[in-house]
Amino acid sequence: MKNVTERSDGRCPWCGDAPDYIEYHDRVWGRPVTDRNELFEKLCLDGQQAGLSWLTILRKQSGYRQRFEAFQPERLAGWGEPEIEVALSDTGIVRNRRKVEAIVGNARALLAMEQDGEAFSAFLWSFVNHQPIINEFHDVQEIPDETAESRAMSRALKKRGFRFVGPTICYAFMQAVGMVNDHLLGCPVREETVAQSRGVAL
Repeated sequence: MKNVTERSDGRCPWCGDAPDYIEYHDRVWGRPVTDRNELFEKLCLDGQQAGLSWLTILRKQSGYRQRFEAFQPERLAGWGEPEIEVALSDTGIVRNRRKVEAIVGNARALLAMEQDGEAFSAFLWSFVNHQPIINEFHDVQEIPDETAESRAMSRALKKRGFRFVGPTICYAFMQAVGMVNDHLLGCPVREETVAQSRGVAL
């Protein structure tokens, strides 16, 4: 996201010119998410991005939802080798065994957390003290790849058995679900997303 140039429309420059990428920037990125299943889906999809562009995963999102039980952890946790093999034949997703197995393993890790009394949404939001961090960056070059908060989240998730949750992936996830608002100063949707960030009640 760093090797981009300023846009004439003032949007954060990383979203390029593709209509679906602009829609994602305008309607999704930076807007607070607290729903447990939606957070799980976004965490898994950010993990699928490892080594790829986010646009690649964004364009396969519907395929992932269809293949992976709408990211319902209770259903995914019961998957075995037959379901994994079917998923690996599906051209609607990234057919990487480690990444497919990670989604299943992450569902089991989430359920294990809940069995131990940890609410998934509250756990994730605790890394920003249950209140979005609103940054004030002028240039995309100022946005970090990872932070102390994303490193702490990564360590805690790995300790609980989650995979593909490195600190850079966790920071991208935090941006996507509005735990961090990194819309640049001057971005036309910044004001609206900041208002949503300030209205979060957890």
